[in-house]
Amino acid sequence: MHMQSPIQRRQSRQIHVGNVPVGGGAPIAVQSMTNTDTLDVAATVAQIRQLEAAGADIVRVSVPTMEAAETFGQIKREVAVPLVADIHFDYKIALRVAELGVDCLRINPGNIGREDRVRAVVDAAREHGIPIRIGVNAGSLEKDLQKKYGEPTPEALVESAMRHIEHLDRLDFQDFKVSVKASDVFMAVAAYRQLAQRIDQPLHLGITEAGGLRSGTVKSSIGLGMLLMEGIGDTIRVSLAADPVEEIKVGYDMLKSLRLRSKGINFVACPSCSRQNFDVIGTMNALEERLDDIMTPLDVSVIGCVVNGPGEAKESDIGLTGGDPANLVYIDGKPASKLRNDHLVDDLEALIRDKVREKEARERDTIAREA
Repeated sequence: MHMQSPIQRRQSRQIHVGNVPVGGGAPIAVQSMTNTDTLDVAATVAQIRQLEAAGADIVRVSVPTMEAAETFGQIKREVAVPLVADIHFDYKIALRVAELGVDCLRINPGNIGREDRVRAVVDAAREHGIPIRIGVNAGSLEKDLQKKYGEPTPEALVESAMRHIEHLDRLDFQDFKVSVKASDVFMAVAAYRQLAQRIDQPLHLGITEAGGLRSGTVKSSIGLGMLLMEGIGDTIRVSLAADPVEEIKVGYDMLKSLRLRSKGINFVACPSCSRQNFDVIGTMNALEERLDDIMTPLDVSVIGCVVNGPGEAKESDIGLTGGDPANLVYIDGKPASKLRNDHLVDDLEALIRDKVREKEARERDTIAREA
């Protein structure tokens, strides 16, 4: 049922953020960032756990002060998902979180200051086996580059990135990934395309400050979709002015649409019309909400009538086709049972959960046999 993606991924070096491989053909990692006060350990831990439950592979936490570095250490002990510390300017914060078990440092070496400070951070990263993420943003380019280019441009973003990369090259440190984010889709896409030709390290994709839930999802999907279609990108963060959990959901939906990841249910649903034999929109809203916890890949089609329903159902693990007097359910492409409208969502949810349990049991058996 799950077709392979035709996308040829860009060849990149592999780094590890905690136990998550990034680059080198590894699945594209989906990440988000906490928006709680890092000094509030309970609130930050609660949000990280929500993100982890939604499927986050990596979570970034802002660490603006030495006090926040100490609370970061407490947070790290209470969660399982790999954590990236977001650090600007103060190299001592990077040294402290390295001691406290951070999984990746998000720094810009050029902002850390003198060469000896950059060396101290790189030595700590090397000693603890921690990769670095260089994060260039169109909104915070160096003053001389702003002056040279007059305004942010793809070339300015790439020149800034290469400056930071040269710091690490001089210190013979290659375990890093790079982002060149802009809020303008054209600028971000052009910058990533240029950078992809110049280095072989993994690329962290994002359209920065993309906007609210709807507009930000559209802008990110277009920008990141263009790059992902070209095989560019090893980890993604969808930047939304919304609950960070939505960033994870959108990220996975994006990757599922390109067949690059298959975590959770892939729903195929019609927009509904007067031919529908049940409330398609209401059914879909209820199913998406109820089945949010499922991480096992499954294709489910929900089609309101018999025009496209049987065809879609034959390509799905479970397919619902509207019919009169009862709706038809297909399992593994074959007609299996009929469901009436009065308990439709309950009955369909039960069938989907049964299918998930069956699939998980098969996978456990396969693993056991191979062991």
